[in-house]
Amino acid sequence: MSGPLVVLVGPMGVGKSTVGQLLAERLGVSYRDTDDDIVAEQGRTIAEIFVDEGESAFRAIEKTAVHRALAEHDGILALGGGAILDADTRALLAGQRVAYLSMDVEEAVKRTGLNAARPLLAVNPRKQWRELMEARRHLYEEVATAVVATDGRTPEEVTEAALDALELKEA
Repeated sequence: MSGPLVVLVGPMGVGKSTVGQLLAERLGVSYRDTDDDIVAEQGRTIAEIFVDEGESAFRAIEKTAVHRALAEHDGILALGGGAILDADTRALLAGQRVAYLSMDVEEAVKRTGLNAARPLLAVNPRKQWRELMEARRHLYEEVATAVVATDGRTPEEVTEAALDALELKEA
């Protein structure tokens, strides 16, 4: 299998970055986040890209970043929450070891405060988060090798659950 050892998908605020770094540490591999790649390449935040150019322009930038990372990276790779919206990206994830980190809306409120820094949640955040998840949940599940619930768990507990679900041994 070429590509990343593990790809993490899930909604914003679920802990992909935190769990991804812990997984990388435990497995003795490197960590990469496509959102970080986009910010570094574009020289501005994702929120700024959304505001300046709109969601469709951001999704095009994201698709390129995700496809590049899938081809180049062999460690733990975290994807932005909406990366799975792209059919070509979902096709590339077929055959990869993908962990979908899931959480319910109450957990999302606790973790993110559903704040304004999340451009897709600016108005009525709880309702918008629910709608986003209704639109995306089946896509996360479609690409997932394993689903790991994060509700009420520490990052360490989620990492342990992901290792077990993916049947991976620590380095």
